[in-house]
Amino acid sequence: MFDHLLLGCSDLDQGIVFVESHTGVRPAIGGVHPGRGTRNALLSLGQLHYLEVIAPDPAQTTTPTTRAELPVMLKRLTSPTLVDWAVHTSDIVGVADRPDGKMLHWQTLNLDNDREGLLPFFIQWGADTVHPSADAPAGCKLESFAVVSPESALLSSEFQKLGIDVQVASGSSARLRVVIAGPKGKFNLD
Repeated sequence: MFDHLLLGCSDLDQGIVFVESHTGVRPAIGGVHPGRGTRNALLSLGQLHYLEVIAPDPAQTTTPTTRAELPVMLKRLTSPTLVDWAVHTSDIVGVADRPDGKMLHWQTLNLDNDREGLLPFFIQWGADTVHPSADAPAGCKLESFAVVSPESALLSSEFQKLGIDVQVASGSSARLRVVIAGPKGKFNLD
């Protein structure tokens, strides 16, 4: 069910350089999220998995209509940080444009309480949409993904109720933990 990770940064170009310097593969510009105040770059992590580098879109000056807190939070980041993650679902639909002329269809569903990014949002890709992992720059692979929390038992129970199979680890602070393998070796994001 895992779909993608969101690596938040205050500046997209700096986020792209950060990922390329650690993995050896340069994420490609994906596009903008109209009405959401963000734009992104994408990197394939293998079949049906990808990394989305997400940053505020300076061209969007109006207050976002969806997840208004996200661009504000991204602007405050001093270094690239894992800020969210998504899982596949098969019961929601939507549409967005990409600068390469391809149309991506998707819809997302956010939980009222995502436990500060530990619980994912859900995404359904349209039947006529090529999954971003298929045409984003390749050469990297998601080696491991875990959700770390001091309340790991409670979190595991929530994942079970949602029908999500994910590794949950105990730790002193809540965070997402990822290992990406690329041409430059293993890249740990924590």
